[in-house]
Amino acid sequence: MRIGFTLPQFGAMARQSGEVARFAAEAERLGAASLWVGDRLLAPVEPSVGYAGTDTIPENFRAVLDPFALMAVAASATRTALIGSNVLNAPWYQPALLARQLTTVDALSGGRLLPGFGIGWSPEEYAAAGVPMRERGARLDECLDALEAWWGPSPAAYEGRYVTVPATHVELRPAQRPHPPVHLGGYSPAALDRTARRAAGWLPVAAPGRAEFDPASVTVPFGRVRELAAGYGRDPEELGVVLRVYPQGGAGLDAALGALRTAERAAGVEHAFVELMNVADGVDAALECVERVLRAAA
Repeated sequence: MRIGFTLPQFGAMARQSGEVARFAAEAERLGAASLWVGDRLLAPVEPSVGYAGTDTIPENFRAVLDPFALMAVAASATRTALIGSNVLNAPWYQPALLARQLTTVDALSGGRLLPGFGIGWSPEEYAAAGVPMRERGARLDECLDALEAWWGPSPAAYEGRYVTVPATHVELRPAQRPHPPVHLGGYSPAALDRTARRAAGWLPVAAPGRAEFDPASVTVPFGRVRELAAGYGRDPEELGVVLRVYPQGGAGLDAALGALRTAERAAGVEHAFVELMNVADGVDAALECVERVLRAAA
């Protein structure tokens, strides 16, 4: 199994922003296969929808570093680790700006970007982004269409219901051809269908501590994705999985290690990463976690 880790982005680690490059370089030296960012915009005082089935927002989301800046720093500080997003809330962004940012990261990294997209869950964040939340699924579809146009033949252009990209010359190409392998998250029927139709892979989540990790939570939905992909004329074996292991509810690193082992042995997961924000309160502690996980997995 390839194992990655989140970059220092949230909570106490966000206040150590000067250490991001050191963390990325040292995590890669220790053997990290990938480095990841998430995408949070607000920590609402009175959230209308809480986080992960609760009615509150984690304190870690009160301090957040920008995902694109972190990916650029990590890309410049490393040589082999993939640079991933799990997930960017794509409907918040105009596709031309998103394409420029992602192309830059892929070029800086020499073709190591793994962009993962989702649609989010917070009405307050959508209000702050100036995007109607009820349109988020349709906007994600148009965003994917516009990105494909941008990364296709130049001049590029796209005209949709929500998005317009006037015809433009695009001479800077991603290092990966034809473009970085877009992965999608989500468990709803629409999300699984979208993944089957147009993604390079799926982004499930294991949350040890909130509940014991059940490998069926990966194998059953991903089986459905592959079934749908075959129906769309795609080779289902070409679709991949990257599992986010996210200890919650006081669970520590041992719970994450258990989930990694189960995911590999019982679910056939070949690539996973550990979310560190709930198990480390600083960059040095996060690097200790990296070393411990990789040593245990060796």
